[in-house]
Formats: sequence, structure tokens, C-alpha cells
Amino acid sequence: MALLDRIDLNELSASLKSLNLDGWLLYDFHGINPIARRVTGLGGLVTRRSYVWLPATGAPVILVHRIELSAVRDFPGEVRSYTTWQELERELASIVRGRRVAMETAPEGAVPYLDRVPAGALRVLERMGAVVRSSAPLVSRFAARWSQAELEEHKATAEILRSVALAVLGEAVREAGRLTERELQRRVVERLRAAGVEITDPPIVAFGANSAMPHYEPGSGGDVVLREGDVVLLDLWGRRSPGGVFADQTWMAFAGSQIPDDVARAWEAVRAARDAVIERLRSAHLSGGVLTGAELDAVAREVLARFGFGDAILHRTGHSIDAELHGSGPHLDGFETNDTRELIPGLGFSVEPAVYLEEKFGMRSEVNVYLGPGGPEVTPAEIQRELVHA
Repeated sequence: MALLDRIDLNELSASLKSLNLDGWLLYDFHGINPIARRVTGLGGLVTRRSYVWLPATGAPVILVHRIELSAVRDFPGEVRSYTTWQELERELASIVRGRRVAMETAPEGAVPYLDRVPAGALRVLERMGAVVRSSAPLVSRFAARWSQAELEEHKATAEILRSVALAVLGEAVREAGRLTERELQRRVVERLRAAGVEITDPPIVAFGANSAMPHYEPGSGGDVVLREGDVVLLDLWGRRSPGGVFADQTWMAFAGSQIPDDVARAWEAVRAARDAVIERLRSAHLSGGVLTGAELDAVAREVLARFGFGDAILHRTGHSIDAELHGSGPHLDGFETNDTRELIPGLGFSVEPAVYLEEKFGMRSEVNVYLGPGGPEVTPAEIQRELVHA
């Protein structure tokens, strides 16, 4: 993709003016700001400090170290360079002095996925006379939003994940007493790769009490064998191409034919919480309302609490998804952080309510949602309604 090719500069200009901002300043150094890389398309081409100025009026400007000019020869605007830190500061000051500047910062670091610019860099800009404001609304609209091609690729990946999950969980419950966590993990990785899915990290496979640890790693306590009566949690994710949008799902199974009441109730609770979030999104679309991530998180937690699992909630209800598995857009979170960013059309995210009963089992159901023009689109097309069991 060509530099700045994923954004409409006219649309950005209108957004900046509506926010009373003079421009958006995208800072990066060695990939610490994935938002800047997604918007600009620079990827790993530039390793020194770089600044891209996207003004409300006028042409874009990029400021890079002189040794990296070859990487930005196709930049659609003015190219400036520096060698020394003094030159960098002079050039930067000429761009930002006296201007209202949007950058990736969150007040008091409240939303870490938005807080990408070092405090020292912000102080330098303020010393130069810039007035820095959070780029939060711009990130949602121009960085986290999916393209149509990304949506189609995500949907295809989601169906592959669903197919692999159901196949391996069906095998697992039939192989209780023999199958280990690592072997099930190996099967998932092998089948996803055979289907053309890129895996950035191995999936989470957890049997029994291990499923009560949200980020459990198979093998951390020995290679556990699946026992009759164990809950099985499978969290898998991937994408079809580098830089593409991820799909991320969690599926649940039970190694046995008679599901105990406590397991059945936990599944009923997370399924009801998941469905309540999706229904709230649909009703908001029909009424023309706009929701925040924190509001949807509250919807899910209220359902889980009503089922008696209020003390078993350990994490937010969902996370943004884009070219990063945990993306830069609004998260469904009023729990770990208070994410009050609005969920606007074009965004995608996970919905994954969960309960964790220490030393017993955990229960999570995860689907993805894309906010399309016709309302929320849920992937995979067929979501889990009942536990996979023998």
C-alpha cells in the first residue's frame, strides 16, 4: 500500500476542522506507535524518529532522518529531513509552533492503547508552543476503521477459525484420558497454517482448572491430560495476510456427556451476556443511537452479576481489532479502563464475556463484531450456542 493511501485527506481535513485542530502529528520510533504505522503505511521502513504532519489545510509533511529519505521518496507531500537532534527540533518547531495538534495521548494514561507518545516528546512539543490534544476521535475514524477488503478477509478467516475449533474440540472430547493440552494446541496450529492463516502467537488451550486462568499457557505446569469431566477452553486467532485484520474467537467444550449444573449455568451466563451486548448494538443501530465501549461492558457485566458471577469477572468484555490483535479503537471496557470513546461505523471488536472460578474452571465465549452500514455484523456467521460435548 502506498504511503497515506488508506485515508481520505479531504475527510481528515473536515474532521480536523470540526474538532478545532490545526493538524494531526503522527510520531513514531522503532514501531512504538502502531497507529502511526497503520495511518502512514510506513511499516518498518523508518527506524529513526519520524513525524508526519497531516494539516487541516495544506499538504502533508514528513520529517525523517536523512539516511532514510529513500524510504519516503513516494510520500504525497513535502519531505523534510534532519541529521542532528538540533536540526530535528528546528524543523519540528517550524511545523507545530502555535498550533493545536492531535497526538496519540490519553489524559493520565487512562487508555493505554491510545497513549503511544512518550512524555518527553510531548514536553518538547509543548516547549515549542504546540497545544497537544488527544487524537482519540481521529484514531477511531482513520486508523481503527476497517476497509471493505479487510472486512472480507476477516470474514473468511473467521470461518476457518470456526471450522478448526469445532473439529479439534470434537476430537478432544472423544479422546479424554489420552489427549494433552500441547497436542491439542499443536493440532490447532497445524490446521490453521494449512488453511493459510498467519498465527502471531499460539492459541490458548486449557483443560479443567487451567481454564480459570485467562492467559494460561499450555505446558506451564506440565503437559496436562484431558480428564473426563473437564471443561475445555480454546482461544484461537489469526489473519490471512501480514497487516490484515485479525479474527479472534473462544470456543468451549466439556469432556463428558452429562454437563454438571455449575458448568451449565456458567455457560448460560456468558452466552446471555454475549447475546445481550449484540442485541444492544442492534437496537442502537435501529434507533440511531451511539454507544461507548464502557456502556457495552456494563451491559455484559450486569448480566453476569444477575447470574451470580459478579465476583468472577477478571477482565473487560472486549477489545478493538484491526491490524493489531488488540487494536487502537474503542475497547468494550469500563472495568480495566474507562473507555468512553464512541463506537462508530467501520470499527471491529471482540465480544468475550467470561467468568473464572479459581481452581475449578473458566467459561468464555468470544465472537467478533463489525459495525457495518446495515448494523452490527457478527463473525463467525454461526456462533456457539451449546457446549461441545461427548
